[in-house]
Amino acid sequence: MTASRAGTLAQPQDLIDVPALVTAYYTRQPDPEDADQQVAFGTSGHRGSSLKTSFNEAHILATTQAIVDYRRTQGYDGPLFLGADTHALSTPAWATAVEVLVANDVIVMVDSRDGYTPTPAVSLAIILANGGRTTGSGLADGIVVTPSHNPPADGGFKYNPPHGGPADSDATKVIAARANELIRGGLAEVRRTPLERARTQVQRHDFLGQYVDELPGVVDLEKVREAGVRIGADPLGGASVHYWGEIAERHRLDLTVVNPLVDPTWRFMTLDWDEKIRMDCSSPSAMASLIERRHDFDIATGNDADADRHGIVTPDAGLMNPNHFLAVAIGYLFGGARPDWPTDARIGKTLVSSSMIDRVAAQVGAPLVETPVGFKWFVPGLIDGSFGFGGEESAGASFLRRDGSTWTTDKDGLLLCLLASEIQAATGKSPSEHYAALVAEHGEPAYARVDAPADRAQKAKLAALSPEDVTATSLAGEEITGRLTEAPGNGAAIGGLKVTTESAWFAARPSGTEDVYKIYAESFRGPEHLAEVQAEAREVVSAALG
Repeated sequence: MTASRAGTLAQPQDLIDVPALVTAYYTRQPDPEDADQQVAFGTSGHRGSSLKTSFNEAHILATTQAIVDYRRTQGYDGPLFLGADTHALSTPAWATAVEVLVANDVIVMVDSRDGYTPTPAVSLAIILANGGRTTGSGLADGIVVTPSHNPPADGGFKYNPPHGGPADSDATKVIAARANELIRGGLAEVRRTPLERARTQVQRHDFLGQYVDELPGVVDLEKVREAGVRIGADPLGGASVHYWGEIAERHRLDLTVVNPLVDPTWRFMTLDWDEKIRMDCSSPSAMASLIERRHDFDIATGNDADADRHGIVTPDAGLMNPNHFLAVAIGYLFGGARPDWPTDARIGKTLVSSSMIDRVAAQVGAPLVETPVGFKWFVPGLIDGSFGFGGEESAGASFLRRDGSTWTTDKDGLLLCLLASEIQAATGKSPSEHYAALVAEHGEPAYARVDAPADRAQKAKLAALSPEDVTATSLAGEEITGRLTEAPGNGAAIGGLKVTTESAWFAARPSGTEDVYKIYAESFRGPEHLAEVQAEAREVVSAALG
């Protein structure tokens, strides 16, 4: 049996052919009747690959025009902030979007430094431009061209309305339906201006300067500087590459940009668990190079391609599980580090995040709100200040400014990385040492996610289950205490099922891109009990699906 290459440096055979990828973007035409080649928005926009005819010029022409049409119906007539990451397909898609936006008389704000733009920088720009308003005239919104941590052959395109966060399904359904209608119509209704002419009509915005200027208002960089915390920041070849250097210089931090290279093939990455190149900063395999250097820094950090996710590496523990760091961050922020936050500020977590967060919330006396998967559920609370913190198990989070006002309403990987350094500076202990203390007090949960096969019909049935469809009364030797198809925090459908017991839980959700469903599970009774939970979870789901 061949040994896995996960965690080893990418080899020439692993690299994409960039010219072929970009050529396919312009030359392949999607079949509007093929579901796999249609515009489809997941939790973070439309994603696909030009080589699979699922992310091509026709998709971006249609989607951009659909966004123009949507914002017009909503009365959004202010500037649109346009950002892009370092994926090979992002620059062509950015150019296509500019052509359509300018042709439709949209005021387009592009990066004044002709650089890459992290998702949180776009979110911040929208929020500051709107001054806290989400209604009225002159409202700004934005587009980020990114497939996040996806492999190099993928492209992504997501829309952020005036609240600055990810668009909800009410908006994305309308946009996707209109985009597919435009493709079926041969793009006849798409307005377009040649790129060279369009470039003369865009306006410029200093995303990087604005973001770096505003950082001290949300994280205590003075404390980090005074403590001399040694930081190693790895952008993983993504959009945060120039941000980290500017943060270090402007705020005089002992911060080293571990890898300042940008290469659309990502030849410097170590392979992920499935031997693919993937910029997943929560994956020990993808982060192997940085983990090897953990003893060179007090805190080492990684970000995905659009910097909306964070990875925290400490000398004593290596890469922290995202759930572990979320629990530590919440305990620190709500445990006295933010005295000017509203006293009733709530904690937002997705229902597949660790129950350790529940225990920490109870410990600090803060209300906990459990939502379906997707950062969009935290946006209203982050806008009005009722959520101090919103985080999800996939290493995405954001929180309020130090004065209790809104920072970003999309995930901010740079911010969470800097928070890890603030925790180190303020307490003299690493985030992983803080997590060890939580384990000593609350017990150690075992947490994992696995996939199980499911066809399209089964996935649809799973998404439509009701609690009554679950007939089991016990799970891994414990009485079932809850059968949930709606999130307890807001009553929204979770698009799947969550089953709880006194010391364990599992949640099953259909994948939006593959013929599988995902089983998230956790047990406070150890790995063996977790394995029992996972095995019985498959049986429970199979029985419910009939």
